[in-house]
Amino acid sequence: MTITALPEIPAGTDDLSIWPASTTPLPHGGDLAVGGVSLTEIAERFDTPAYVLDEGEVRERCRTYRSAFPDSAADVLYAAKAFLSRAMVRWVREEGLGLDVCSAGELELAVTAGFPPERIVLHGNAKSPRDIETALRLGVGRIVIDGPSEIARIAAAVGATGHQRVMVRVVPGVSAGGHEKIRTGTDDQKFGLSPADGSAQQAVARILGQPQLELTGLHCHIGSQITTVDSYLVALRRMVRLMADIHATHGVVLPELDMGGGHGIAYRAGEPALDLTALARMLRTELAASCAAAGLTVPRLLVEPGRAVVGPAGVALYRVLAVKHTGEKVFVAVDGGMSDNPRPALYGVRYAPRLVGRHSPSGSRTTTVVGRHCEAGDILAADVELPGDIHPGDLLAVPVSGAYQLSMASGYNMVGRPPVIAVHEGTARVLVRRETLDDFRSRDIGD
Repeated sequence: MTITALPEIPAGTDDLSIWPASTTPLPHGGDLAVGGVSLTEIAERFDTPAYVLDEGEVRERCRTYRSAFPDSAADVLYAAKAFLSRAMVRWVREEGLGLDVCSAGELELAVTAGFPPERIVLHGNAKSPRDIETALRLGVGRIVIDGPSEIARIAAAVGATGHQRVMVRVVPGVSAGGHEKIRTGTDDQKFGLSPADGSAQQAVARILGQPQLELTGLHCHIGSQITTVDSYLVALRRMVRLMADIHATHGVVLPELDMGGGHGIAYRAGEPALDLTALARMLRTELAASCAAAGLTVPRLLVEPGRAVVGPAGVALYRVLAVKHTGEKVFVAVDGGMSDNPRPALYGVRYAPRLVGRHSPSGSRTTTVVGRHCEAGDILAADVELPGDIHPGDLLAVPVSGAYQLSMASGYNMVGRPPVIAVHEGTARVLVRRETLDDFRSRDIGD
C-alpha cells in the first residue's frame, strides 16, 4: 500500500513525544501518519484491531544501541520475547545486533529467517529437551544455565566429544523494575543462581569440571521497565565481585559479562525513561573501575534490550464498539482487549489512547477504555482523557504498543490475534496476518 506524500500541519501543542519519530499530524480529519502512512487508511484496509510497526523507528533504535555500545567492547542482543517475526529478525540482523531467545520456537524462527546461530543466546529457567536439542543442533552461540540440573542435561546432550559455550545466570540481589511481577534480580523468584547461598559458585565449579562445556561468562537480569541507572551499577559491582572470586578460586578469567535488559520506556507523555547514553557510559566506566580494583581483565559487556527497541515503534488500532455511562464513569468498549494486550491486567501498565480520524469539537472527559472479553479486569486504559463525544465507529490509536503485545496475545474467546502491519516510507505491508476462525478450526481435530 503506497500513498502520495501528504502535507504536514504544525503540531502546535499536540504532544507526540511518545509516538514513533515519523509520526505527523495530517491536515484533514484529525488523522496521524506513521511511517508516511495514514492510520485511518491502515484501519480501513486491514481492519481492526491491528498493530502498526514503524520499521524506521526499529532500525534507528537498533543503531542508537550500537552507537552507545560499540562493537569494539560490547554486544547488543535484541530480546526476541518482546516481539519476533521474520521481518524483525532481518531488521535486527542488518543493524548488527545479536539475538536473545527463550525457546526452540523463537530460535528456529530466527535461524530459518537467516539469523546466524552463533550470534544467538538461549535463555530459560526451565528448558525443555526440545529447547536444548534444537540449540545444539542449530549451533547456538551460548546457552545460559539457569539451574544446577541443566549442567548435567546439557553436558549429556553435547556428548563426550562435543563442545558448547555456556554462561551462568546469577541473581545479584538487586530489586528493580516497574512492578513486583517483573523484578527478577532477587533471591525470592524463579530465575538464576545466588552467590549468597553458594549455588552460583557451585554451578561454576561443576561447569568447569565438564570439559565439553566452555564457561564464557556470567549473566544477570534484574528486572524490567527500569528507568534509572543506579540499580544496574549495583548489580555490576556484585557480578564483578563474583568474577573475582571465581578467578581466585579456579584461576579462570571469564571473558564475558551479560547485564541483561529491562531498559524502561515512557508509555505516557511525561513519564521517565532510561537514559541509554548515561547507562552505556556509566556501565563502561564502572566495569573498568571495578575490574581494575579486582585485578581482572575487563570482560566484554553484553546487554539485551527488547522493549526499548520495539516498544515505541508500535501503535495499536482499535474501533469503538460501544459507549456506556455508568454513574459517573464512562466506559468505551473497543474491538480488542486483553487477548491482544494482557499487560494492563497482568501488571497495571497504563497507556494513552488517542482519537484519530476526526476532529472533535467536544471537550475531554475522563474515560476508561475496556476490551470485549468476559473479564472485569479487561481494561486497556483506565481514567484517560478522551473527547466527550466519542461514539461507536470512532478509531482509537494507542502508542508504545510494539512490545509484549502480540508475543503475549492469546486465543481467549476465539477473537483471533491481530495482524502486524509494517510501515516505512509511505508503504504499508503485512508482516503477520490476522488469526482467523479457520485457524482455530484447523487445530481442533477431535470430535
